[in-house]
Amino acid sequence: MKKVRRLMRILISACVLIYLFLLSLVVGFGLTSSEKKADCAIVLGCRVYGEVMSPFLRERTDEGLRILKKDKVKYIIVSGGKGQGESIEEAEAMKEYLLSKGISEDKILVENSSKNTYENLKYSKEIMEIKNLKSAVIVSNKFHLLRSMLVAKKLGIEASYQGVFVKNHIYDEIYGYLREPLAIIKYFVKLYI
Repeated sequence: MKKVRRLMRILISACVLIYLFLLSLVVGFGLTSSEKKADCAIVLGCRVYGEVMSPFLRERTDEGLRILKKDKVKYIIVSGGKGQGESIEEAEAMKEYLLSKGISEDKILVENSSKNTYENLKYSKEIMEIKNLKSAVIVSNKFHLLRSMLVAKKLGIEASYQGVFVKNHIYDEIYGYLREPLAIIKYFVKLYI
């Protein structure tokens, strides 16, 4: 019985250490990432409430807009399909927002089929290939950048990363950071098992 308890303590300790290690990588990558000049920005989708962008999605879109206006990119790919409870695709909500900010429709490329980070980047890469775009700035929340980088590398996307932190929704940001190590583990399990 003592051996079982000792083994359980070791196993739990190992899981906690792995989680903390991944959390430190998530935080570190988010803090140190910044955009570089590229052919396009890829703004990863996030929740839409009916037709209204969530605060996270609005911040991501504003960051993509800032990068476009600074002439760091030529195009902006808005990426995200329609999830449960959403009246329109996340990409469509971003496109409408960008148009309302005066961005020309020919600068906005729409990927509206994806349901997760992997599909966001896979389908965005297909758009990049059609348009002969070689590099991207991937825009998301800071907590989401490490996983985005892992997916982008797997898909062969040459990219830099730019994150947002939505201070007015600090508890949602904290939740995002705390769940992200588990999402990374899930990504690797799906990838290799």
